[in-house]
Amino acid sequence: MIVSELERALLARYPKADAEPWDHVGLSVGDPDDEIRGVACALDATGDNVHRALAAGANVLLTHHPVYIKAPEAFCPPSATRPQCSAALYEAARCGVSIISLHTNLDRSYEARVRLSELLGAEPMSSLEHVDEPEACGLGALTTLDEPCSLRDLATRAATAFGSDPRVWGEADHPCRTVAILGGSLGDFGELAIASGADVIVTGEAGYHVAQDLALRGLPVILLGHDRSEEPFVDILMNSAVDAGVDPRHAIIILNPCQWWTVTKGENL
Repeated sequence: MIVSELERALLARYPKADAEPWDHVGLSVGDPDDEIRGVACALDATGDNVHRALAAGANVLLTHHPVYIKAPEAFCPPSATRPQCSAALYEAARCGVSIISLHTNLDRSYEARVRLSELLGAEPMSSLEHVDEPEACGLGALTTLDEPCSLRDLATRAATAFGSDPRVWGEADHPCRTVAILGGSLGDFGELAIASGADVIVTGEAGYHVAQDLALRGLPVILLGHDRSEEPFVDILMNSAVDAGVDPRHAIIILNPCQWWTVTKGENL
């Protein structure tokens, strides 16, 4: 199997048309005609992950986050004066590692919706974009818990499931049954969660004033951290690569390193 065949199969499953207009998905760097020796799946397309892929015998790095949204002005060795994507692209080209990314097109998939819901022990009903069209692809998930629980208990469950120390906005005893979930950045999706009747929204990150406003309006917010909320998508990447024809013996997952930490935990829980 060559790189272009893998890219074609992945984009057939997660079409470019489903990605946001600003997004960059598919092949970013590499030889489309290169024979695949191995595929390493990771959340981020960094220089370190390029080297981790190479060390594992893989010449394809398949990621959720693209190596860049806007291409850097130059591809150069690591430098504090340039964005890290400049060095990541330089290292990938130098080492012969192709980078393929599935970002907002994967975010809109049914698999993403189900994966996020399962982690919270919830049943997905629809995306947050199309609450009246359960079968339609879309960003986020509107879900129902098997049993109602408090915000405290849901935050504890989310912390365990996503390996996170979440920041929680809202009263700890707030009852939760209908849960909105969105990996990554919340953006304006809090408004869709309110309109859909959600009791709480679980997401990666949100601005201070956005989270404050939503909580004061009765929609608690559980912030997992952008990376923690999307790390489960790496499993989807792995399964998709194998389904596309990559030998499972030559496909690996690169675990996301701890890039940030907290001093205190559970102050209000």
